[in-house]
Amino acid sequence: MGVVLRFVLLGTAAGGGFPRWNCACARCAAARDGKLPARGPECAAVTGNSRDWWLLNTSPDIRTQLTAASALWPSPRHTPVRGVLLTDAEANHVAGLSVLRDVPGLKTYASPPVLAALAPARAALDRHDPWEWADSLTEGGFVLAGGLVVTAHPVAGAPPAYVPARASDERWVTAYRVEDLATGCVLVYAPRVHTWSPMLDDLIETADCVVMDGTHFAADETPQAGRRLCVSGPAGSLAALERHPHARRIYTHLTDTNPLLDPASAARAQVTEAGVEVLPDGAEFVI
Repeated sequence: MGVVLRFVLLGTAAGGGFPRWNCACARCAAARDGKLPARGPECAAVTGNSRDWWLLNTSPDIRTQLTAASALWPSPRHTPVRGVLLTDAEANHVAGLSVLRDVPGLKTYASPPVLAALAPARAALDRHDPWEWADSLTEGGFVLAGGLVVTAHPVAGAPPAYVPARASDERWVTAYRVEDLATGCVLVYAPRVHTWSPMLDDLIETADCVVMDGTHFAADETPQAGRRLCVSGPAGSLAALERHPHARRIYTHLTDTNPLLDPASAARAQVTEAGVEVLPDGAEFVI
């Protein structure tokens, strides 16, 4: 394939995947019975030249996810994976780093508080093969092998529970804007968003494709759902995404209580009618 912006959804579920190993709800049971498609924890991959691939987060299932994505298979001696862009420090987004430990010189971008939270893990990984650790919020962004220009943008979010001193910092969670220099095409990747902001509108206005947090469909879905951005409702992400019909819009990071997991649900019909997609794990497309 020529020089184009390619994107693969390696996993599209929230932490724990779908079905969750410790859940016997109706949806998880249906997934175990093969009636609903199973999904791994959220992460993705992007490239601008089909040779140099960059991971967006690394799930605990990253080995299985990479094995299932033929575009990211290694040659006899080399992997096409050049590095990782972390959106936050949540365990389901960083646990896969340990699987990649044998890749020398792997470059990992994250915000300063995320890099600090990962200090013990970074030290352990560097004992295998030293990696490059870089500030994703560096002024002006950064250029990746393959002709991609990336900027990271803080979005509202809390630190993970394992961080001992949960200091307030607006940089715990970021969204990424990835632009292909050759074509000018732009991807916005925002799998964890707690509140909508004008900044997100500005980012998406310049994008050809946006992959957005779809964790919960409705605020009454679970007690936790009411504390973060949901899909439905007048202040939900679907209403916001409808303001940007020019972009391809896709939901990811779906938790097991979310009716969007069922293709036959009224929720899926509502989202589809609005022009927003829910794609399976392994979906690959050109932007």
